[in-house]
Amino acid sequence: MEDMEQSVKKSGVSKALLLLTGLIWGVAFVAQSEGMNYVGAFTFNCARFLIGGLVLIPCIFFLRKVNGDKQAAMDQEAREKYRKTGIVGGLCCGVFICLGSTLQQFGIAQTTVGKAGFITALYIVIVPVLGLFLKKKAGLNIWASVAIAAAGMYLLCVNEGFSIGRGDFLVFLGSIGFSFHILVIDYFSPKADGVVISCIQFFTAGIISGILMFLFEPPSWSSLLAAWAPVLYAGVLSCGVAYTLQVVAQKNVDPTVASLILSLESAFSLLAGWVLLGQKMSAKELFGCVLVFAAIMLAQVPVKKRSKE
Repeated sequence: MEDMEQSVKKSGVSKALLLLTGLIWGVAFVAQSEGMNYVGAFTFNCARFLIGGLVLIPCIFFLRKVNGDKQAAMDQEAREKYRKTGIVGGLCCGVFICLGSTLQQFGIAQTTVGKAGFITALYIVIVPVLGLFLKKKAGLNIWASVAIAAAGMYLLCVNEGFSIGRGDFLVFLGSIGFSFHILVIDYFSPKADGVVISCIQFFTAGIISGILMFLFEPPSWSSLLAAWAPVLYAGVLSCGVAYTLQVVAQKNVDPTVASLILSLESAFSLLAGWVLLGQKMSAKELFGCVLVFAAIMLAQVPVKKRSKE
């Protein structure tokens, strides 16, 4: 009985941490939008990813101390393979998170924070669809989610002239980039240290963004200093703190429940845009948000597979 109470308590704390993670990510859309008032997309991403990588370095040692070092029980060959997989995984994840974030950053400058949050959250629906190419079957709930999400996207993005806003389209492409990022994480994370992969991916994305920054956006220190608040929020809280909270909290929560809680970032982004930036949405767009959110929820409903006789 005492063990059960302790387990319930841990689960409750973990769910609260996941809710906090969703809140941090939702408000991060405001930081990204505000940051574009001072610096370009490549400059913003370079700064925040490098900061996020630096924040995760002490987290690696802290989590190893709390949870134990898995590598300690391995032989030399297995330990070396574990480390190499982490490095390769981090590099691959860094490329895709850089792609997704760059498209999102350019798009968010041309749309509202709330719409960007809901469009980005479509990765929860896109990932199972992309999984079909990896021979992972999708249930009827996924196809229903795709149909509902498409209707929601139409209401959110298509204007009276039946054209899609450039910013909305870029954010949607960014969501596809994040979907590939999730699939790559799904492949590498069971084979290496998740926090190490994340740390390397942030440095990789930061370096790629830095190269593009020098090519297309010669950095200005005065502009970067003017954007210190949104850059620090996105780097320290959104990248470093929120990811660490997610890693720690998901160990005590069912993956489906965790995904549902984290998907609330889309709702938090809408509220943050309204409260902090005064951004409003039409009734049509709000109904589109409702449909997208319903699609996200439906995509997380577990479907039992029929057993073959």
